[in-house]
This record gives sequence, C-alpha cells and structure tokens, in this order.
Amino acid sequence: MTKSVLLGALTVAGLAAGAAAAGTLDDVKTRGTLNCGVTTGLVGFAAPDANGEWNGFDVSVCRAVAAAVLGDPNAVEFVPTTGKTRFTALASGEIDMLARNTTWTFSRDVDLKFTFVGVNYYDGQGFMVPKALGVSSAKDLDGATVCIQTGTTTELNLADFFRANNISYEPVPIETNAEGQQQYLAGACDTYTTDASGLAATRATFENPGDHVLLPEIISKEPLGPLVRHGDDEWADVVRWTLNALITAEELGVTSANVSEMATSSGNPEVKRLLGTEGTLGEMLGLDADWAQRAIATQGNYGEIFAKNIGEETPIALARGLNAQWTNGGLIYSPPFR
Repeated sequence: MTKSVLLGALTVAGLAAGAAAAGTLDDVKTRGTLNCGVTTGLVGFAAPDANGEWNGFDVSVCRAVAAAVLGDPNAVEFVPTTGKTRFTALASGEIDMLARNTTWTFSRDVDLKFTFVGVNYYDGQGFMVPKALGVSSAKDLDGATVCIQTGTTTELNLADFFRANNISYEPVPIETNAEGQQQYLAGACDTYTTDASGLAATRATFENPGDHVLLPEIISKEPLGPLVRHGDDEWADVVRWTLNALITAEELGVTSANVSEMATSSGNPEVKRLLGTEGTLGEMLGLDADWAQRAIATQGNYGEIFAKNIGEETPIALARGLNAQWTNGGLIYSPPFR
C-alpha cells in the first residue's frame, strides 16, 4: 500500500469513528430526515425520474428505513455519490447510510471502518460488448480498450482477470455510470465492465439494447448491500433489521397488500413478532411496534421490490437466480425474528 493510500484509509477511518460517536439514530430522529447515499444514476437501482423523484431497488431500502424510523418513506434526502466519493461521504457523516451497489469486502469492512449490515443483491462482474464486435468470451478481449469505473472493486478484478489469462487491455477510466455509458456508446472503449446487474440496467436504457451482448463470464463475487459507520451499533441494528424485515416478509408471505390484515389475523408467531403484535422487538431497536409494518406497507417485501424495479417483467429483466429466497434455491436468507 502506498503512503498516500494508507493516509487516505486512515483519514476515512478517523472520520468514521468521529461521526459514529454522536449516535445516528438520534440524529435522524432529531433531523426528521434520513440522508441516504446512492449512485449518481443507475436505472432500476437508483435514479431520479423526470420529476426528480428517486426510484429503484436500492432507493427502496433507504425509503424502508425512513418509514421504519420516521414513519415517512419520503423523509429521505438522496445524496448521489461516485465510486470515489461514497466512502468519504459516509465516514464524514454527510450521509447516514450508503445504499449504492457497494461490494462487501474485507478491507472496506475492517480497514475503512464500515459495517455492512447485509446483502440485498448477490452479483458478479461481467462484460458488455457491441454484438458487431463478434466476441463471444471475455478471454477474446486481448488488447481491448475497457471502460472502467475508478475507485471500485471492478477495477481490481479486471486487472486480476486479464493477468490470470495472460492477456492485455487498455483502461478507459470513468467516474460515473452515465459517463461509462456515453463513452461506450461513442466507441471510446471496446467493452464496458461492471457488476452484471449494472450492465443489464445500463443496456436496458439503450435505444437498441439488442445490439449489445453480455458475455458469459462472471469473474468475481460481488455481494452488494447497505453499510453504515463502525462503532454505531444501535443504528447498524436498525438498518440491518429493516433489510431483514423485507426479506422475512417475503418468506412468510407478508406483502404490501396484506400486511395490515396479517398483523391482526395471522396465527404464525414469527409474523406476529415481525409485525409488532407480539413481543417487544421494536422497543429493542429504539422504535415503536409498527416499524416493520410501515417498511413493508410502503415498499413491499423483498420480492415485490425486486420484481418492481429490476425483475423479469421490467426492461432490466433480471432473473432472481442467487437472489431467490433460500427456500427456492437462492441465497436470500434472514436470521429469525425472535
């Protein structure tokens, strides 16, 4: 590690320790809004519409937390961040949580002093190329120019993959997905690489999506999920268990449409605990009994959020795959509410 990188890591870690000491849950309640870091724009995951209203798979996590804590899913200030700016924004306290296609890694967890509260999308890095290029495998990209977002795990994985396969490439550095899309479509790079879900989301916005193909190789593990600062366990618990509530709701058949009815009529003890009609789980979190009901009622359960924003019926057309519930052969799994 170079001296400048080391100092940068220490600075981020120091900022995180200082910002966490104040108690984010109390700050959010006092402020009356949740400051949530998101991407600068990735359709399906986090992007503003024509009216400036933010929507997407990651946006729903922010809104669910706001609903749970503040009673209002719209009490969110969305802060766009790039691969380079996202960690400083979180460490400094500019944002309360980061929900931005961010991969859970050892160094981010340990060295940068962040706490990943769970995984909301299991992904892997892929490659997109113009169909006209005639390439069917990433191993055929020797000498290619590659659009790559700086400050990301994508950048490191790319170097590892090409080195392992003894092939070369020329990086075309970009800061945002919008810039990457622009450069790729302008022919400034032969291929664009990022998380496969991001490539699918980007391709869906093209005028002619069918002119571009995603190559079969997935070259990494990219467990994506929301994160908070180290040392603020009370706040981490709130964000973690809000995400878990969305996941558990799907497993137990609780939806945005039936959540009120389930709260009063279900005989399932875990449904009762989840929805606050039995036990004191909300109190343990420093919230009221209906915190999870509000998150589910306003955003839907995990499956509803997936289907609405990025599922097979949307232009992005992502299959559940690894992101199916554990009961359906996927990896989506929540610890029990008890």
